[in-house]
Amino acid sequence: MKGAVRRVMTLITLPTVMLVWGCSEGSGGSANGADALAAVGHAAEPAGTDPTAGGDATPRAPAPPADSGATWTLPGRDPQGTRYSPLTQITNENVANLKVAWTMSTGVLHGHEGQPLVVNNTMYIVTPWPNDVYAIDLANPDGPLKWSYEPRTSTAAQGEACCDVVNRGASYADGRIVINRLDDHTVALDAATGKVLWDTKLDTIANGATMTMAPLIAHGKVIVGNSGAELGVRGWVAALDLGSGKVVWKAYSTGPDSAVLIGADFEPYYERYDGKNLGVTTWPGDQWKLGGGTVWGWITYDPETNLIFTGTANPGVWNPDMRPGDNLWTAAIIARDADTGHAKWAYQMTPHDSWDYDGVNESIVADIPIDGSERKVIIHADRNGFLYTIDRTDGQVLVAEPYQFVNWAKGVNLSTGLPEKVSEKQTHQGKDTQYICPSSTGARDQQPAAFSPQTRLLYTPSTDLCMDYRGMEVSYIAGTPYLGADVRFYPGPGGMDARGEFLAWDPARGKKVWGISERFPVWSGALVTAGDVVFYGNMEGWFKAVDARTGKLLWKFRTGSGIVGNPMTYVGPDGKQYVAVYSGIGGWVGAIVPGRLSPDDPTAALGAVGAVPDLPQYTAAGGTLYVFSLQ
Repeated sequence: MKGAVRRVMTLITLPTVMLVWGCSEGSGGSANGADALAAVGHAAEPAGTDPTAGGDATPRAPAPPADSGATWTLPGRDPQGTRYSPLTQITNENVANLKVAWTMSTGVLHGHEGQPLVVNNTMYIVTPWPNDVYAIDLANPDGPLKWSYEPRTSTAAQGEACCDVVNRGASYADGRIVINRLDDHTVALDAATGKVLWDTKLDTIANGATMTMAPLIAHGKVIVGNSGAELGVRGWVAALDLGSGKVVWKAYSTGPDSAVLIGADFEPYYERYDGKNLGVTTWPGDQWKLGGGTVWGWITYDPETNLIFTGTANPGVWNPDMRPGDNLWTAAIIARDADTGHAKWAYQMTPHDSWDYDGVNESIVADIPIDGSERKVIIHADRNGFLYTIDRTDGQVLVAEPYQFVNWAKGVNLSTGLPEKVSEKQTHQGKDTQYICPSSTGARDQQPAAFSPQTRLLYTPSTDLCMDYRGMEVSYIAGTPYLGADVRFYPGPGGMDARGEFLAWDPARGKKVWGISERFPVWSGALVTAGDVVFYGNMEGWFKAVDARTGKLLWKFRTGSGIVGNPMTYVGPDGKQYVAVYSGIGGWVGAIVPGRLSPDDPTAALGAVGAVPDLPQYTAAGGTLYVFSLQ
């Protein structure tokens, strides 16, 4: 049995990097006017955390203009995470005239899962490991870089990273570009010069913790979380002061209420969450200390209530028989006060998660009419296959319907909020549970959706895969895989020709409006604009524009590699609207390509290769930024 576990764990070998399974130290220098990427030198490594590095005397970039859609300063464009742009130059009538304006190679051949930022006529891009940052002068994209940041990100971090050495992007505020590095550093750079303003180390790779998520800046705080639930890492979310980098608060996903930051102001909608220290009592013994629940996905913010909405990952270990109980607060959404971190309410989508259904996907903040009343909600497409519309003031589930084929549960009881589980699909140690849908990749992994206030529809990528799952006993060794499961993925009901779908969803009614089948899982994010155009990419490398109301294909362009990044749009210094996206296959399901994995081993990449053995026939490794405009 131990030999079988080891075989499953040694999964993804990339050039210069060993990756495992799948789910889910210093600073560099900067060079103004660098003529090439190689022109950037390395500065001395600061010792530990220096929250005052740079000082207030450092020149600041001017504040961006009031939001007109011209800029893109946060991962989801706005703090609500809508990925909606009010720009209208590009419409469903003229989008067919899009042409490539310019491109840039990042020099990295791993999964490019983030999105660029644009502010003050400068574009900022962050690469996968080693997490280089480039500032591009949009007034002269053919000229030299404004500056580059090339950190000495720990090489050892690559061996701890789940699902490729990805980075999901940066955030901008108050003249600062803030990024996370794979080796657990959060770094603020001066947007004008690239100078390191502060560098805060938040975790340690020796225990298996890494950081791949995009920071969210909200109310003067930089909100970040860790990765590593597959290595027995205990999840947390933290807020850093934007000005200094000092930790303001830190909340764990498991453990006593004092560590989870649950206090007297915690008022969940469902009574089962009213008990004390549920982050301990819903676990056997001290298993909560290795309990996962990392916060590696997208975080959103509601300025009206000053609440942030974070999703927590799977519980550790994957073998559910080693952790009887609901395993709170994993696979859950937690609403927290942005200033204090105190939890206001929580809702667990998948109690006692037995399938690796992380709850880290974004919770988009929106106001929509439901049953004749305008409701303040969050919209959350979960990996477990259900798409939730939840009252964001108290956590009440208003709508919960499957958006892909689901057979592990019959539905969600709106009175209790609990999924109605199918006992035959419950996984166990030593038992092969077959044909579970969706697979551990979920009906959708982290790739983010978009919401249009014009159509009041959600536009989301999705995946149609199922799996066989066998729990296995495993022991914990710090910094090594702590899974305890053998899983194999394969196409769902759609078959090999429809392993993915891009769809429009009515979150008020819980109904699909239209859908576009794709050969492979759709692993890019979405962008919707006021021009009623939706953009997304597929794993073959096609970048597409479709009509927001009908789903009609309006335009497509073949990029050099599969697209697992997120499109964005902005207005350039010439007054024209541009659309940009990364091309660079990778991530969990895409690992077969950059990892050069054998399609003959269906267990490779924790079963993902079995789902996409033919992907290398359709795309190649890459790492390029594409920028488009009307011609």
